[in-house]
Amino acid sequence: MEPDVLGPPYERQTIDLGTDDEGPVVATLVRRRADRPTGRAVLYVHGFVDYFFQTHLADFFAERGWDFYALDLRKYGRSLRPHQTPNFCTDLAEYFPELDAAAKIIREDDGHDILLGMGHSTGGLIVSLWAHARRETAVVDGLFLNSPFFDLNLPWVLRRPGAAAVARLARSAPKRVIRPGLGSVYGQSIHAEHRGEWAFDLAWKPLAGFPVRAGWLAAIRQGQQQLRGGLDIQVPVLLACSTRSFKGNQWHDSAALADAVLDVEHMVRWAPRLGRHVTLARFDGGLHDLTLSGPAVREKVFTEVGRWADAFLGAGPTVRAGGPPAARQPTPQS
Repeated sequence: MEPDVLGPPYERQTIDLGTDDEGPVVATLVRRRADRPTGRAVLYVHGFVDYFFQTHLADFFAERGWDFYALDLRKYGRSLRPHQTPNFCTDLAEYFPELDAAAKIIREDDGHDILLGMGHSTGGLIVSLWAHARRETAVVDGLFLNSPFFDLNLPWVLRRPGAAAVARLARSAPKRVIRPGLGSVYGQSIHAEHRGEWAFDLAWKPLAGFPVRAGWLAAIRQGQQQLRGGLDIQVPVLLACSTRSFKGNQWHDSAALADAVLDVEHMVRWAPRLGRHVTLARFDGGLHDLTLSGPAVREKVFTEVGRWADAFLGAGPTVRAGGPPAARQPTPQS
């Protein structure tokens, strides 16, 4: 580990993922240890046009006795290189190697016996598919999904026939731009220089987003189709989202009290397809990233997450003593 851009106590480790058609590829694992040695850990995965900067989230878990890890996926944030197309992929399974590598570091190298996977937005879809694919090895002991990207926030004709047309385009022109960005309403609602309270790197997370490309959208559609067909995640899942969505393209004060990116009813509709044990929690006034909501709302979010984790993953921290935990089955590599 080396010092991270966030400064102490944050460290980071670069994960070499070889090369693709654009050149060398890496992912970045960020670590924030709890004050005392612990056998519990969180692995956080960000959304689209995103990276890890939510230090208050890491502090929450560290104060409860969990080591916190965050993964900047390939071509995102700390892992984005000048020769790369930002945030681009053609299959969500492309992210499984860095997830596998991160889990191995957390489980085997750092010696944790309990691992909570956490995914926000697109990260919520990715970790759900990964947990399903790795269910035989119990790579995680639970999942917390923060406003997961389970369907396109578009009218039906664009979600289904329109998305199918984009998927066909993706086969011949995967980097064709479908939309120049995502709009700036959500970015304005969270950035400290606009209408929010959070500081983040606008080169890594621009207010209006990066271009949406055909290959990426086809990958999302394929992953969402797999979810709708039913997953078999065999660990407890907490799915949390706002009680309402904001649909406008221009700023309105109601955007500061709603999910301004996705349709929350899609998350509720598809939650039962994750597995056999899914808990749903909804928060009035929650933003798309619930942990960036106003102080009163995020306090409720953290309280609920803490109660759920205590109930389903065991109350209180486990403490490492005398070496790593008993060996688990090895994590498969893609």
